Amino acid sequence: MGIAVSLFLFAMGLLGRAGASHPAADGSAVTVEPLAEAVELNLAATPPMGWNSWDSYGTTISESDFKANAKWFADHLKAFGWQYVVVDMEWFVTNPTPEGNSKNSQFSLDEHGRYSPDVKRFPSSANNSGFKPIADYVHSLDLKFGIHILRGIPKQAVERNLPIEGSEYHAADAADTSDTCPWNPDNFGLDAAKPAGQAYYDSIAHLYASWDVDFVKVDCISSRPYKGEEIRMLSTALRKTGHPIVLSLSPGAAPIEKLEEMRKYANLWRISDDVWDLWHSTVDYPQGLGDQFPRIAKWAGLGQPGGWPDADMLPVGYLGPAPGWGKARDTRLTHDEQRTLLTLWCMFRSPLMIGANLPRSDAWTTSLLTNPEVIAVDQHSKGNRLLLSTSTTVEWLAQSESGDDHYLAIFNLDEREQKVDFAWHEELKRAKYKARDLWERKDLGTSSSISVTLAPHGCVLYRLSQ
Repeated sequence: MGIAVSLFLFAMGLLGRAGASHPAADGSAVTVEPLAEAVELNLAATPPMGWNSWDSYGTTISESDFKANAKWFADHLKAFGWQYVVVDMEWFVTNPTPEGNSKNSQFSLDEHGRYSPDVKRFPSSANNSGFKPIADYVHSLDLKFGIHILRGIPKQAVERNLPIEGSEYHAADAADTSDTCPWNPDNFGLDAAKPAGQAYYDSIAHLYASWDVDFVKVDCISSRPYKGEEIRMLSTALRKTGHPIVLSLSPGAAPIEKLEEMRKYANLWRISDDVWDLWHSTVDYPQGLGDQFPRIAKWAGLGQPGGWPDADMLPVGYLGPAPGWGKARDTRLTHDEQRTLLTLWCMFRSPLMIGANLPRSDAWTTSLLTNPEVIAVDQHSKGNRLLLSTSTTVEWLAQSESGDDHYLAIFNLDEREQKVDFAWHEELKRAKYKARDLWERKDLGTSSSISVTLAPHGCVLYRLSQ
């Protein structure tokens, strides 16, 4: 066991302990090894909150753009609990297109077959510095730094049969050349039956830890197809480093029957395909905000410290200059729909990852993302559950962390204005409560019910106290 790992385990009070058991959904025990438990105790205690480059930059993000967004994030959002800034897809492609996944991509690799940042877009990565200088900048802002990767091993590394760092193996020993991502041609899968496969994941985890990466979003792993063995291998590799790294699985829909396995090995997992700035979609990609209601209901209450179902990004504000889908634009979601987006995600306790080009945010978008009373629902509520779902109305209920107060969200799914009446005694213990409108940040007085007219695709979010 390395000194760094030993010190990390000692600090967590877990060195020398046997594997701990945690109850599974069926009542059986799921054993988590000490190092896994140590990392989990230190990661994603509440749903992570951050920014990701995909919705505004696709695969074209540059160092200057990233730093500008990180600085704005630190100046305007950090005080409200926002923490992670993430470089999304194909930061290693030297001829990027916004939507990515091109068959004509050219790559930057190191001598061990690991992707390295494109030095033209990320000049500080020259001289084998990788993302360490950018991570250092992010950490100087008291933020955390993340990257996106694709599962597997670069095809180019296999074709060149490059040596795997820290092992006796080469890339061809690790690859499953019959396995590629259905929608991205960059990589081969890794063969879990070969020790070389684990060695390759160990090598990239070691690299990312040396860069001081805090968050890894891995794609083409949690659905179409679900790759449980690669999730385990990558998780094992990250945990071996002793460097706390949040592991996020993408895309969705992750299989709910694999919940315990995902809880064991990952911190976040997507429950749908990409959500963009539309209400309803008739195709698999992209998905719309209105399409998320039944998916979120399916996963209600299944988040817990260290492991969170992820409802996907927040396509708010200005999406440009090169979004991963569509043309540059202000979000097409209305103000009411954007409040519905934040309210539903918070009542569900989803991770919150902003997609906006942050330096172009207007005052309204900034206010949307900096309401501490709404953010508290995402970070500190419990007992989150669906109360009612009809073709036009959805209602959610949760409790405050202390259990003394309740949160009530009412959503209008209709394209027309709708009046909704709700009597507290129908679902709550008391006949009368003091109601506070969290979006308007206004006390409504003590009453036994509420009658509200909701805008098309609008919502209300109340805190109810005695």
